[in-house]
Amino acid sequence: MALLKDKAALITGGGSGIGRAAALIFAREGAKLAIADLNANGAQETVSMIERAGGQAFCVQCDVLKPAAVEDLVAQTVRRFGRLDCAFNNAGIGGDLARTADSTEECWDAVVGIDLKSVWLCMKYEIAQMLKQKSGAIVNTASIAGLGANPLGIAYSAAKHGVVGLTRTAAVEYAKIPIRINAVCPGVTETPMVEAGIAKRPQMRRVFQKIHPMGRLGRPEEIGEAVAWLCSDAASFVTGIPLPVDGGFTAI
Repeated sequence: MALLKDKAALITGGGSGIGRAAALIFAREGAKLAIADLNANGAQETVSMIERAGGQAFCVQCDVLKPAAVEDLVAQTVRRFGRLDCAFNNAGIGGDLARTADSTEECWDAVVGIDLKSVWLCMKYEIAQMLKQKSGAIVNTASIAGLGANPLGIAYSAAKHGVVGLTRTAAVEYAKIPIRINAVCPGVTETPMVEAGIAKRPQMRRVFQKIHPMGRLGRPEEIGEAVAWLCSDAASFVTGIPLPVDGGFTAI
């Protein structure tokens, strides 16, 4: 049986990369989807891919830093599907590469806003709906940078450590409902964001390959498979974990 048959799901950052890959997997596993992204064209393209494969989805252009927009995103999902069973809070950016003393306030505010504050905002409104239903599953995108040091990326590391903290705290708060809340911690993955950084510094591809014991970067669909499992009833006794999907990086 499909892992997510007839589940109503919401994915932010669903217009590309890990979000799109997860959306396609969710649809394959039977979920009905709201695809949110600031890039409306990207979100619509994901919806079209799902519909061509026989799935059901709609898109919402959403700035996840605006509380009213996030609240409306959840409301639209519930109006369309009647409930919200699963949410994947995945929208994020990488930020500039710089040592801590050389980092800018602008970079800090942008990265911590999108990568951390938006996750809290999404959880705030998703949990409110799930409390009405007395059930639900949420997965947040953290990172291996949220489990250890991330030289030249202080804002990103701080934000992703914060996501792990948000996830663990909320998971304990709502465990008895039950609303399950977990995080996925990808290794360096072949997403448009990562590829754009490699284009500027081609030598980084070899560096990224070397730091993963499996000798390669992750693929977006590998992260998406883990997210789908965490959102499914197959993971019914799993909550509060930051799950590395990282080719062995955190095992070193």
